[in-house]
Amino acid sequence: MTRVVCPGSFDPVTEGHLDIIGRAATLFDEVIVGVGKNVGKRALFTAEERIAMIRKVTGEYPNVRVEAMDGLLVDFCVQHGARAMVKGLRAVSDYEYELTMSQMNHRLSGVETLFVASDPEYSYLSSSLIKEVAALGGDVSGLVPDHVLAQLTTRLAERKAKSD
Repeated sequence: MTRVVCPGSFDPVTEGHLDIIGRAATLFDEVIVGVGKNVGKRALFTAEERIAMIRKVTGEYPNVRVEAMDGLLVDFCVQHGARAMVKGLRAVSDYEYELTMSQMNHRLSGVETLFVASDPEYSYLSSSLIKEVAALGGDVSGLVPDHVLAQLTTRLAERKAKSD
């Protein structure tokens, strides 16, 4: 069985993330979506909320499961029997960052990193951009799944109400 990990913070999950996860699901026997904490970012959703959102939108793929991830990504891969991870690349800047990470990950554990070029339709998408545009009143429908959009809209309204 070929098992891979698709890691990320997914705060929130975007259509770009789902494109990479879905494509990986057609290529590998099992895809584990590893939902991690990005210590450099302030999360809008808890890990449990992000996991629930991703489980809902990946339900059509019987070979995809979603797990919380803490600590080193390579340790998560080894613990789950995944010899590789799949990372989406949107631009050259992603490649430069991900290349050094993949080299360190390989040195630490032997886990390989497979890069998948994003669909051009989603090449500009990031969770950070989605949150910023939505917080400023922009329309992000079609860029995140509908139920994620509903949760995003609600959460941003709650945050705005607290700050007013």
